[in-house]
Amino acid sequence: MPKLRVQSFAVSLDGYGAGPDQDLEHPLGVGGPELMEWFFHSRLWRNMQGEDGGETGVDNAMAEQGFANIGAWILGRNMFGPVRGPWPDDSWKGWWGDEPPYHTPVFVLTHYPRAPLKMVGGTEFHFVTEGIHAALAQATAAAGSRDVRLGGGAATIRQYLRAGLIDELHLVIRPILLGAGESLWDGLNLRALGYECTRHVAGERAMHVFLTKRG
Repeated sequence: MPKLRVQSFAVSLDGYGAGPDQDLEHPLGVGGPELMEWFFHSRLWRNMQGEDGGETGVDNAMAEQGFANIGAWILGRNMFGPVRGPWPDDSWKGWWGDEPPYHTPVFVLTHYPRAPLKMVGGTEFHFVTEGIHAALAQATAAAGSRDVRLGGGAATIRQYLRAGLIDELHLVIRPILLGAGESLWDGLNLRALGYECTRHVAGERAMHVFLTKRG
């Protein structure tokens, strides 16, 4: 049965999924790129940049797993871009250039309507103003028999956790302290929400922890 999955979402030891002061110059917040050091050394990342080489160990295998059997994505608006409030125009098309890495339909949560945006490589952004349940329904329909990946950010994941809609979470625990930023766990009681840790695997630069919703 298709699932809603959080895959390869990096958090610091103190629970932050992004650093403070996110903006155009710091899309992951100040210090946030340290969260992604586990990925930047992988063969998958280098291949995505059109480069050869890269490490092929546990971290790379986990990153590759995150793209397997994904038929659609859901993103919070901050993951799409730094633009706040009503869209001033259609000039902002995401962080990724002409060919984003998704290659599937992507449903972006926002309070402000915008026409769908087709990109090179099969990615098409749809902007959903009706909330998290509507985005999930649309993404599930688009994904067909494949899973839906919830890309983040932290606030969006919290919303879906509170609603009990996430089936599996793969968290990449980086051995760093950010001290401030976007907390993943703020106000959540995962045990009461029905989640349990079902697997953990040590990678080269992170611990990979898997949480599954009981039942």
